[in-house]
Amino acid sequence: MKEGDKLRLSLIQYDIAWENKRKNLEYIHQTLEKLSGTSDLVVLPEMCTTGFSMNSYNLAEKNEENTISTLKEWAKKFEISICGSFIAKDKGNYYNRGFFITPDKEDYYDKRHLFRMGMEPQYFSAGSNRLVVKHKDFNICLLICYDLRFPVWARNIDNEYDLLIYVANWPASRSKVWNALLTARAIENMSYVCGVNRIGTDGYNIVYTGESQVIDAKGDMISNIEIDKEQICTISLSKNELDTFRNKFPVWKDADKFKIE
Repeated sequence: MKEGDKLRLSLIQYDIAWENKRKNLEYIHQTLEKLSGTSDLVVLPEMCTTGFSMNSYNLAEKNEENTISTLKEWAKKFEISICGSFIAKDKGNYYNRGFFITPDKEDYYDKRHLFRMGMEPQYFSAGSNRLVVKHKDFNICLLICYDLRFPVWARNIDNEYDLLIYVANWPASRSKVWNALLTARAIENMSYVCGVNRIGTDGYNIVYTGESQVIDAKGDMISNIEIDKEQICTISLSKNELDTFRNKFPVWKDADKFKIE
């Protein structure tokens, strides 16, 4: 594996302190400090500083406020990139907002598919634009939790992306679905797929067991993070290996086109 070909990806699976931004940011800081110099991209769970709370009115922040400002500062300090999601406020609306922060810039994605069974549409607005970010040799698409159930939104037309990331608060009661769909998204899109989920019990007494993982384009799990355990897992992904497989088995050339309305 040549140096420019690899991406050192770190999955951070932890028990998010309920609606406690300070405590969660302290944990994230300690984690980034440990990973500095050994990782290129750190992936945090959905709503990484609060848990999957519908208390948007009291917890939301603008992009320029403390949460993102702090993460931007740490990205520069530790020379590392960070992605996850937080509760955002923007022009009077609230969003479950994904962020992709590098030492030099930041990009955002507002969750398109809001989880109606958890009343998310009552407290948040849906996004309409997908995000693909260029990082190292990889094009990376960042999506959020419930988006996983909707394959057209994740469709990888002409190999637009090489790594698909889902940050999540996905309950243990539906872990079978989580595992099945992450594998399906990897196979159908001929891409690496990374899913990072939390552990523990949230403020609504919903239980999570993590099952964070990385799957390659053949559908094989290539990470070794443990279920129901707070853990950091760093894995190297190879763009060259992915390209070789895509060229050898080019099913993407026969994919259907979709128009999203």
